[in-house]
Amino acid sequence: MNTLYTYPENWRAFKAQIAAQYSGARLKVASSAPAFTFGQTNRTPAFLNNFPLGKVPAFQGDDGFCLFESNAIAHYLSNEALRGSSPQAQSQVIQWVSFADSEIIPPASAWVFPTLGIMQFNKQATEQAKEEIKKVLSVLNQHLNTRTFLVGERVSLADISVACSMLWLYKQVLEPSFRQPYPNVTRWFQTCVNQPQFKAVLGEVKLCEKMAQFDPKKFADMQPKKDTATKKDTPPKKEKAAKEASKPQEKKEKKKEEKKAAPAVEEMDECEAALASEPKAKDPFAHLPKSPFVLDEFKRKYSNEDTLTVAVPHFWEHFDKEGYSIWYGEYKYPEELTMTFMSCNLIMGMFQRLDKLRKNGFASVILFGGNNDSSISGIWVFRGQDLAFTLSDDWQIDYESYSWRKLDPDTEETKTMVKEYFAWEGEFKHVGKPFNTGKCFK
Repeated sequence: MNTLYTYPENWRAFKAQIAAQYSGARLKVASSAPAFTFGQTNRTPAFLNNFPLGKVPAFQGDDGFCLFESNAIAHYLSNEALRGSSPQAQSQVIQWVSFADSEIIPPASAWVFPTLGIMQFNKQATEQAKEEIKKVLSVLNQHLNTRTFLVGERVSLADISVACSMLWLYKQVLEPSFRQPYPNVTRWFQTCVNQPQFKAVLGEVKLCEKMAQFDPKKFADMQPKKDTATKKDTPPKKEKAAKEASKPQEKKEKKKEEKKAAPAVEEMDECEAALASEPKAKDPFAHLPKSPFVLDEFKRKYSNEDTLTVAVPHFWEHFDKEGYSIWYGEYKYPEELTMTFMSCNLIMGMFQRLDKLRKNGFASVILFGGNNDSSISGIWVFRGQDLAFTLSDDWQIDYESYSWRKLDPDTEETKTMVKEYFAWEGEFKHVGKPFNTGKCFK
């Protein structure tokens, strides 16, 4: 039988499962031992032979045919009605599936993951994510003003993909006051999740009543801890709870009394546990000596005060050329850039995927030119002397699409480029196209 490997409650796997419900494709979900154990099975040679990245969901047909990437799997398990019955409908389905990946998932993750305790909270990133989600909801609300579904008159893979990408938003953070301006979206979402095929996979979906917030204690509890005596990871919360159950009753009573003083921390579900069980990433900059240049202080100046008269002078007055480096990056494929809004999305998508680099990096990236005649380039500042993207696998998705040149902070060329790119004004003699839009990574 066709098998879908995943961890429990994986919204990416839900897309394939719901598609199979509609098409009637036979599908076995392997999400628990002994068939599949996330973090173990997906690291075995046999699994990696079929799925080299070791990521889930992963699909293996009863004929041995293998697929990774959730959208490809969902497409394969769909029927013609879900994929679109005409070239136009098929293209619109692809449009909305891409929209979910590029426009919804990055800000949704930045906002929701901290509330689940699986990502550190960053106020600026969260506020930016909220604004981006508002834009997404506005686009959807307008589109759905005269439509029941995204493409055509019935559920398609577009609805499945977009609804699944918004599942955690509606369950965690889209409280009534936030979603009130977008009634068409909520109506559409509830229509989708209440279809029998959706409910067979998702169960009952309850919309959140109060926006979930970041809980530092919950985040700390979810991080793997080392036992100093044995140097082993302490067991996850659920495992610890099971062990507690085997202890004498009096000890349990004492533990209950101790816990009364603090509010109970909500247990993570299997999806969160799977994500949290991955080893905590080592800080790629941990080996570097402390620098006198306080990047956050410069960012505050840049955000709140005049760029040319305050921020740029502050940058050069405090810049530590031993502890930090300046790089010029230019997009390699300007001939592929078409509509300017799509080029802006390209820049912001890269920024979203580099979220964990914000503490040790800053960039001002500019789109020059207009539709079908544009270029992207920017100035990046990193801690250390190496190109920061190479320090972590998580940061290498986009950087190879750019050519990189390390700049000498002592030259007039560098000082001019820093001034122009930071201020988004100047001659930009090396570009040859007018300024269009600037984006900051900070």
